[in-house]
Amino acid sequence: MPMHCPQSIQRVPPPHGSSAIELRHLSKTFPGGQAPALDDVDLCVPRGGFFGILGPNGAGKTTLMSVLAGLLKPSSGTVRIDGRDGLAERAAIKRILGIVPQEPAIYPTLTARENLDFFGRMQGLAGDLLHARVLACLGLAEMNAEADQRVERLSGGFKRRLNMVIGLIHEPQILILDEPTVAIDPHSRSLIHQRLRELHQAGITILISTHYMEEAEQLCQEIAIIDQGRVLVQGTVPDLLAGQASQTVQIQLTGDPPPDLGPALGHLPGIARATVGGRCVTAVTRHPEQAIPPLLEMLDARGLKVRSLIYGVASLEQVFLRYTGGRSAPR
Repeated sequence: MPMHCPQSIQRVPPPHGSSAIELRHLSKTFPGGQAPALDDVDLCVPRGGFFGILGPNGAGKTTLMSVLAGLLKPSSGTVRIDGRDGLAERAAIKRILGIVPQEPAIYPTLTARENLDFFGRMQGLAGDLLHARVLACLGLAEMNAEADQRVERLSGGFKRRLNMVIGLIHEPQILILDEPTVAIDPHSRSLIHQRLRELHQAGITILISTHYMEEAEQLCQEIAIIDQGRVLVQGTVPDLLAGQASQTVQIQLTGDPPPDLGPALGHLPGIARATVGGRCVTAVTRHPEQAIPPLLEMLDARGLKVRSLIYGVASLEQVFLRYTGGRSAPR
């Protein structure tokens, strides 16, 4: 059964062209920086798509989002948003672009309603339209009961909800979110996920940076993994998972493994890479049937008992580890 969009989410007609966001040879080097924060980045976000940016801490995700938001000027390269020059046409882009920053950009001494009213006026809204949008955004955030509370008295989850709908106050066609669900309660995270799905169904292009692998896997159609300022891979979630699935062996142990288990397994014949997280062992190999027997023999020799073993399936975290080499994997 098709899902109907809430009345407060207006369906966006598809614009002409194929790309909502297009980056070509984008680089950013900060003064005194030893290496570029962004290094020759090419990225294409299709119109109406739900696109995720993944990367270790310090990979360049927030720098990328800041360039798209117009907060940072790139050192070189081009930015096009809705077919417009991302640097020269900021006034036109401002009307169609919604930004949800990583740190809530809200005034603590104002109420939730007053924050929405203020940011709506900053976007050029007034009168009945502004009033209607404030009410609609409070409804989207499920904050009608909290509308007149000062923000400094709200929980972290409500602040995150308010932060999101402030980015929606002017009904943008493209929404950019930088880590929108960090450190919030499960109910608020679930609500934000649901609202993002509804917005996407309504035709809004969404670009999200997240530390949560399961969040990206559940929400996004397409993903780019970046590290050290460079795009390592870009593709649809099914294609990325399919490319990893046949090469992955995952073993759950009954007890805690020694700290040197991962490197030791990585030296076995046929094992391209092995990682250990808690009691879970993940090994990447081109020939699982051949690699599994010696792998099990080593575990047995170290007195480690196997609870379960599966292969031929993959998670987005495994794809992430494959391309980043396991460096600072997010959770």
